[in-house]
Amino acid sequence: MSDTRSGSPAVPGVSRRTLLKGTAAAAGVAVGSGAITGFPTIWAQNIKNITLRQIGTGVSNLNAVADKVKADLGFTLQMTALDSDAVTQRAATQPKSYDIADIEYWIAKKIFPAGVIQPMDVGKLKNFDKIVPIFVNGKLTPSSAIAQGTAPHSVGFVEGKDSTKFAKSPTQWMTLIPTIYNADTLGIRPDLVGRPISSWKDLLDPAFKGKASLLNIPSIGIMDAAMVCEAMGAVTYGDKGNMTKEEIDKTLAIMTEAKKAGQFRAFWKSFDESVNLMSSGEVIIQSMWSPAVAAVRAKGIPCVYQPLKEGYRAWGGGLGLAKHLSGLELDAAYEYINWYLSGWVGAYLNRQGYYSAVLDTAKQHMSADEWAFWMEGKPAKTDILNPEGKVMEKAGAVRDGGSFEERMGRVACWNAVMDEDRYMVRKWNEFIAA
Repeated sequence: MSDTRSGSPAVPGVSRRTLLKGTAAAAGVAVGSGAITGFPTIWAQNIKNITLRQIGTGVSNLNAVADKVKADLGFTLQMTALDSDAVTQRAATQPKSYDIADIEYWIAKKIFPAGVIQPMDVGKLKNFDKIVPIFVNGKLTPSSAIAQGTAPHSVGFVEGKDSTKFAKSPTQWMTLIPTIYNADTLGIRPDLVGRPISSWKDLLDPAFKGKASLLNIPSIGIMDAAMVCEAMGAVTYGDKGNMTKEEIDKTLAIMTEAKKAGQFRAFWKSFDESVNLMSSGEVIIQSMWSPAVAAVRAKGIPCVYQPLKEGYRAWGGGLGLAKHLSGLELDAAYEYINWYLSGWVGAYLNRQGYYSAVLDTAKQHMSADEWAFWMEGKPAKTDILNPEGKVMEKAGAVRDGGSFEERMGRVACWNAVMDEDRYMVRKWNEFIAA
């Protein structure tokens, strides 16, 4: 992916044109033709009356995005931020309570088969050809290996317009439009850990007894636990993204033993919890998200998103459209999606430490120094500002983990929904309650 820095590469062997048939493309892009510059005139008098209700986690349900939608597109985006488990439950059981589901791909594996989300026509997506190929064929580069777990491309397409069955290769119908993703690792307090941290197994080092923390969302936390157990040499997995019952039992037995020994200070579910635990010094090593590390540093407290020799656990999210959306509201939703991938939001997310699904449009909304810092792993020439304009990194700083290719190229697994998901969740909850 050597040309990423000058713009996202087209998906190898896949383009919007090859996915469409006949005149579908010409018909489809008509809806998106007003993106960024405004809706077709016939809609103008009604668009200000539209409200689209979006549910999702606090990671990407951002007030700044809703404000910018109102300014650029004219309609109202009403956001409700929930934790991942609550998003999953609401998306599946209350489909009329939202219009847009901002969800992770492992959640899509749970809810899309229920028929509550409608497939999206790629012919209506102006930047489909520029989407990072991870979301289309699972590979960062043509020679990349596909990581274990619920890789986004594996649940990214369905077989047809009215299908709920995931397709094995790209089709004209996407489940989610990818928006945000990252390669996650452990966050540490370098001033308090007392030694170099290089492996996932360090989370269970007795030296950090009572000072460690783990993410308490089963489909995510189990993957962190698996990375730890594998690094310890305690469990050998056939596929840690789709564990057997025996592998689940072994993994959670190790974590339960550590918990009973007092290793963990807490199990967190929200961004703010992780920030508070690390800022206070109650926790000095834990599962963490990149912007949470940045939030701790913004307080003047040392915090590092530590690259580990075994690689990263990745996650990705996207926008899904509720089954009931139709007419002007559906047109507005497509307009919103095209706007989302046009660059402003991508740059906003990149400045938080995440990655955008269409890199070259985001690049157009970032300074050369910002792009070099966030995407190329180069030392900052000037102070790096967060999306609110506050100094986040001083000149000379280098991003933890290096460039986009270095980070996303070392993904060992994705957050996962396994065949034994119900069993895993039950055993996870027993571990938390132990």
